[in-house]
Amino acid sequence: MKQVVQVCIGKAATPVGTLAHTRQGQREHSAFAYTDSWLHHAGRFEVSPDLPLLAGHQVRRAPAKADSVFHGALADTAPDAWGRRVMARAHAKRRKQDPTLGALTEMDYLCAVDDFSRVGALRLMDGAGSAGQTSLQTAEEGRRRTPPLLELAHIYSASRAVEMSQETAQDLVYLQGKGTSLGGMRPKCTVLDEDGHLAIGKFPSVSDHRSVTRGEVLALHLAQMAGIQVPPSRVAVVGETPVAVIRRFDRTPDHGRIPYLSAASVLQASRDDDHAYTELADAIRARSPQPTEDVQQLWRRMVFNLLITNVDDHLQNLGFLHQGQGFWSLAPAFDLNPFPDKERESKTWLSPERGPIMSIDMLLQAAPYFSLTPAQASATLAQVVDAVGTWRTVARSPAVGLSAHELTDFADAFEHGALQAAHHHLGR
Repeated sequence: MKQVVQVCIGKAATPVGTLAHTRQGQREHSAFAYTDSWLHHAGRFEVSPDLPLLAGHQVRRAPAKADSVFHGALADTAPDAWGRRVMARAHAKRRKQDPTLGALTEMDYLCAVDDFSRVGALRLMDGAGSAGQTSLQTAEEGRRRTPPLLELAHIYSASRAVEMSQETAQDLVYLQGKGTSLGGMRPKCTVLDEDGHLAIGKFPSVSDHRSVTRGEVLALHLAQMAGIQVPPSRVAVVGETPVAVIRRFDRTPDHGRIPYLSAASVLQASRDDDHAYTELADAIRARSPQPTEDVQQLWRRMVFNLLITNVDDHLQNLGFLHQGQGFWSLAPAFDLNPFPDKERESKTWLSPERGPIMSIDMLLQAAPYFSLTPAQASATLAQVVDAVGTWRTVARSPAVGLSAHELTDFADAFEHGALQAAHHHLGR
């Protein structure tokens, strides 16, 4: 079975290429080919590092079971665990009514994402280049489908039903396009904030043992105080449910679309392989218009992650935004979460030689690789330490809203030996 869609880019939906997907039994692969018009376009650039600007079809097979059958930039727009769960449940219900329906393909998952909320700037159209039933929807249609904050209660109820395997067909229909366009394993949705900007709404999970949503907003506020670029975020209370509302950074104020790449796509990394921050620093130096600032910012984030025990720093949780002329800069930080019940060991290694980040000393020793002098590293460390040290005050602020009792749930993420080592280095 073969499926073909057109790939376009940006608000104007400029044609970029064609994407073909083929399934033969259990085997799937994709093939992408740039259009002649894009290859000769004044603003052309490689939409993905694994798609050089060459004529002809470029074939992609998943290197491992956990990897995508699509090239990096396209894979970055596909739904991850939560979105796939919703789509698979909806398809299973349809198959009960129509047993002749085949299994979902990877192209089905990719095309089922709502165009208005698809991550980055790549857009999919049917083979004729017009709006398709399973691919592109117009921006205005998408805007109408994207719920305002007022609908968060309905979305949360439907998401919770899915988590508990109690969803109705109506719940699944409602979540399609709203809760399936984003990566990650936890329930979430795309919403329009009160000012009309695209945002992410993140819900508590039935398996949560602490207020994860308030914890993420806490981490984002602390990160900003620590000199880290982050999107605006807040807690919206729906009934008694705290929902993290985080503005999308891949859109401009006039609803333009900014091309996005995950760090995994930049490194062309398999999910089964270990990769390192030093590799990312090398990639930044090769691709960023402000490489020194970006590698220094990367080191700042590594320090922050250690001090708040954010150990979910895998390559899909770090990204890049296109700045024009093929340059990519570090995107604002996202998916920052304190994990008080985890060991302070980074998921992404410091370097291939040093392994995971586990101490302040490791980071200080590596600071020169990230274009920091000892004095600059100490100054950065001091700013991060000062920000993290305010965590109890920020946590109790109206912007976050943790109760005094809930502070105990997070204390081990912020108060630990690594923080003491940082104070010792600073002579405090």
